[in-house]
Amino acid sequence: MNWIIGAICAIAVSAAAYWKRSLSLSGMIAAAVMGTVYFGAGNLFWFGILLLFFVSSSVFSKLKADQKRETEKSYAKSGKRDAAQVMANGGLGMAACVGNALWPNPGWALFFVGVMASVTADTWATEWGSLSRKPPRSIVNGKPLSPGTSGGVSLLGSTAALAGAAIIGGAGWLLIIWSGLTSYIYLPLFYWMMIGSLSGFAGAMLDSYLGATLQSMYRCLVCGRSVEVTRHCDANTVPLRGLKWLNNDMVNMISSLAAGGIALVLGTWLIEVVQKAGLG
Repeated sequence: MNWIIGAICAIAVSAAAYWKRSLSLSGMIAAAVMGTVYFGAGNLFWFGILLLFFVSSSVFSKLKADQKRETEKSYAKSGKRDAAQVMANGGLGMAACVGNALWPNPGWALFFVGVMASVTADTWATEWGSLSRKPPRSIVNGKPLSPGTSGGVSLLGSTAALAGAAIIGGAGWLLIIWSGLTSYIYLPLFYWMMIGSLSGFAGAMLDSYLGATLQSMYRCLVCGRSVEVTRHCDANTVPLRGLKWLNNDMVNMISSLAAGGIALVLGTWLIEVVQKAGLG
């Protein structure tokens, strides 16, 4: 029954996103399959966090879309996400969900929250940071950068990243309660928000650092900008720097994997603290 419910909900949400042009056709199919697995192999905890990330990110991608349109041309990802981008954001979480179904352990849930906090923080930072009135600065040396340059950070974007990560942590606490899993894994709300905030923000900052150093980047021969895409200004771009295989999707996966590890270690320690204090 969970698989049927998951399929119905996932198809409905992904079809609506496709209609709203938040997903491409391949992205819609990937999201439908992913949502089905999240609910079928998991429960409301897994599916709810995925849904929160997806809906919030889709809504924010439409916020002042006209103002963002020019900047998005420099990104490998845009408001309309394809299957590769869907998998880059939710693939590790789906693996954790399946892993928990096969070998139940609270560590999977902690890892999952870290992963989703990271991708949420990164996406919120991108969507809100592109609206900043001040130019972003390089995470490496602090020098001002053109809007849309990989590795750039701003106060608005960083604040949004921290908020998104904290909300994922708080949602984890709420969905654990709603799913009746408090006997399986229990942590107070503040601890869940701490896990989400620290792991998610760290993942977003790692994403920016890799974007500024090792990610494959290209130069547009028409406008001279440093971009993530192989075509810009209706012309082919040329390699500028970075590792050829390390594109934006790979950077997202590496960063979220690191965030998941941080959440797992931090959460495991906090569970021990709560148990020793007699709160769990």
